Amino acid sequence: MPDEPKPLEHAASPARTTTRAAIAAPAAGARNSSVPRSPAGPEFPAARAPFTGSAASSSPAGTASRWTLGLVTVGLVLAALNLRPAITSLGALLEEVSAGLRMSGSVAGVLTAVPPLCFAVFGITAPRLARRFGPAAVVCAGMAAIFVGLAVRRFASGTAGFLAASALALMGIAVSNVLMPVIVKRYFPDRIGTMTGLYSMALALGTSVAAAATVPMTEALGGDWRIGLGVWAAVAALAVLPWIPLVHDHDRAAAPRTGKATIAAAAAAPRATAPAAAAPRVTRSRTAWALGCFFGLQATGAYITMGWMPQIFRDAGVPASTAGVLLAVTMVMGVPLAFVIPRLATRMRNQGPIVVALGLCGLGGYTGLLLAPAAGAWAWAVLLGVSNCAFPLALTMIGMRSRTGAGVVRLSAFAQSVGYLISIPGPLLVGVLYQHSGGWGLPIALMGGLMVPQMIVGTLAGRDRTVEDEC
Repeated sequence: MPDEPKPLEHAASPARTTTRAAIAAPAAGARNSSVPRSPAGPEFPAARAPFTGSAASSSPAGTASRWTLGLVTVGLVLAALNLRPAITSLGALLEEVSAGLRMSGSVAGVLTAVPPLCFAVFGITAPRLARRFGPAAVVCAGMAAIFVGLAVRRFASGTAGFLAASALALMGIAVSNVLMPVIVKRYFPDRIGTMTGLYSMALALGTSVAAAATVPMTEALGGDWRIGLGVWAAVAALAVLPWIPLVHDHDRAAAPRTGKATIAAAAAAPRATAPAAAAPRVTRSRTAWALGCFFGLQATGAYITMGWMPQIFRDAGVPASTAGVLLAVTMVMGVPLAFVIPRLATRMRNQGPIVVALGLCGLGGYTGLLLAPAAGAWAWAVLLGVSNCAFPLALTMIGMRSRTGAGVVRLSAFAQSVGYLISIPGPLLVGVLYQHSGGWGLPIALMGGLMVPQMIVGTLAGRDRTVEDEC
């Protein structure tokens, strides 16, 4: 593989590139030498083949119409809008839900740890489901699961039913979380940064809107928390629609094209691309482990922020309404930055500097919370909002750290499952420290201290290499 990246314009004709590679490879004995590299480093199969690794397949990216790509774009945005409201809407009404379902304090506390647990458990199933049914079909089913879960839980009469319905919605979120980078790699292999930024921006928007609007909307609809939570089911229903026409796209992509040239290419391609098509065993990759730890540490910070930051401000004397707005400010910072950071990341061979910059913002925000929480509240909210943009950066690096769609789907499932498992104890530990220490000094010190290992493992994950190089 050459050290210097080839310009992307060399990949202008995927079909012709594949044919030449298929004919030339048996004679030259090369490993698909026609694979182009982006300036950021990841390599894309010459035919932009589906993640299944079928060398004879036509690719959606290479053959999809503008209408199809537009539909995928709309689907990505609507799906991303629905990946957090199930969590943040519940957080906004947790006191009312606990009282209405007669939850104990311990059960309510465990409820805050359920999302990362479901993400870790159900996210690991996404690669197998995607290989069987296609990523678009699985995302469609995920959106349907979110809709059903959110619609059903408003009618739950007890804690068990409420938790079961929430788990169904979180299962849909988990598999969709994993497959978002795969969809981007599959349909937009030369625009990973742009498309990752677009859906990350939509995800941040959905998160902040649900956090800020759920309580006022519930009050406007009569004050019933069941109605306030159920409204988000309607938003999830809209997200199902654009994915329905794409359900069978996996099958169409796998169908061989006609014509003498493509038949000859199909016959020769397995010999030419078989080594590159094999999905890597990401558990053997140090980069994959570093990426999983980075994902987990940034998720820990995000869930701690969503769960505890308003209480920190309220205990410092900030009014409750202002504390809620400060949280919304932190969340909304991800809207513009989630679009900018992935585009910047794909233009860099090493994403370590971005990791360090975001970590320093987090350290600054937590230091401010420790020394002057009320006096500089708005500044600390902005700094922590910037720090939380490590999430779209992690998603971007998932798409950049593997050469193939098969590698991306495995890396995405591995990094997110490991990451969410790492993040589970964080919010609970902050609560325990707060309860036993009687103040926020130790919890905030823990939050700030986690920024240091986050910067270290993020720098390791941001190096210019792929998991295939290490497996």
